[in-house]
Amino acid sequence: MSPLLRWTGSLSGLGPDERRALDARGGEEGVAQAFQDAVRVLMEQVRRGGDAALRAQVQHFDGVGLESLEVPPAAVRAALDRQAVHVRRALEHAARNLVRVHEAFRPRPSRVEVQPGVVVERRPDALDRVGVYAPGGRAAYPSSVLMGVIPARVAGVREVILCSPAGPSGLPNDGALAAAAISEVDRVFAVGGAGAIAAMAHGTESIPRVDRIVGPGNAWVAEAKTQVAGRVPIDAPAGPSELLVLLDDTADLDAVAGEMLAQAEHDPMTAVVAVALDAQTARRLADRLGARLSREPRAEIIATALASRGAVLGAASLDEAVAFARAWAPEHLLLVVAEAESVAPRVRCAGTILVGAASSGAFGDYLTGANHVLPTGGMARAWSGLSTLDFVRWTTVQTVTPEGAGHLARDTEVMATAERLPAHAAAARAWSPR
Repeated sequence: MSPLLRWTGSLSGLGPDERRALDARGGEEGVAQAFQDAVRVLMEQVRRGGDAALRAQVQHFDGVGLESLEVPPAAVRAALDRQAVHVRRALEHAARNLVRVHEAFRPRPSRVEVQPGVVVERRPDALDRVGVYAPGGRAAYPSSVLMGVIPARVAGVREVILCSPAGPSGLPNDGALAAAAISEVDRVFAVGGAGAIAAMAHGTESIPRVDRIVGPGNAWVAEAKTQVAGRVPIDAPAGPSELLVLLDDTADLDAVAGEMLAQAEHDPMTAVVAVALDAQTARRLADRLGARLSREPRAEIIATALASRGAVLGAASLDEAVAFARAWAPEHLLLVVAEAESVAPRVRCAGTILVGAASSGAFGDYLTGANHVLPTGGMARAWSGLSTLDFVRWTTVQTVTPEGAGHLARDTEVMATAERLPAHAAAARAWSPR
């Protein structure tokens, strides 16, 4: 087996310590107290100092002096105009598909007549204002701007703002600005890091307080989002990317290796795991990874990821492989097994399930219209990928007619009396049939 991989052999042969390490993934070891404190200091500076503190942080971290934190709308439009024709076309293609998918999954109200004269409704009300964070520098991803903004727009959010670090020109990355123009962001601010999260959570003279914060970022941003989560809801705390592949001897091993390499190039802490249904397929896949690695432009990042978080393991049966997938709860699950469509419903804990080799994670990251903001680190056991559901709150409406009140009064009085709430009992008694 390939020495590039941290774990090889059989899934059942992993010892307890190895299995714990495989399950832990990057980022679960905890955050050092000193780092938490450093983030807290930056955020407190912004909470107390507002715009002045943000300008000081931009000067310190980005080396740029800003007169205004807000990016003029004309500069946002100009960034879109500067995009190469084929890049703009691809971004607009992605945006159209995102709109189509998220409109299809838009939450809708429901209503039930519980019994005659008693009606309960539940309706989705869009949030008033949402903040989207977009990283800058080498980790600038225009696609993530689309993924954060478009579901909010489709859900009916009144105002969407974007915060992204200032580059040398004093403006955020051109790609992020172009995506902001395509997705119709209302306001853009050239601030990044923990300070931007604090600004959106608390509000400053220029940046309004928002009702939810979404979007990827570095460790400082992730920690800042975690610290404000009790005040402003956030998307799932994000860690390094993950891919789990279940494959059998029908799989195209070049395609599977390509998917694993593509995911591993994200980050040296990416977790890339394949579980094959026979030992020979596992060995051949590991060999294929080793043969292809040297040809990858980001080979150093990929090699680090495979050595620290990579595995090609064998399972004794499909049932064992599926059980592992459910327990591991991956961000991305790629099924390259016979009758993959019938296997997909058996896994309920995954950020997204990719059915068949042609369902490349690359397509999902950019063009299918599904959202690539997904839970990592096993959080798919309880969290879902970003969607229009994240940008609404649910309001319950109850309508009881006098007739319906008569049906409810007696048992309500009984329950209120049992719980020693006499005023509740009296309120119900007033509607008892005479």
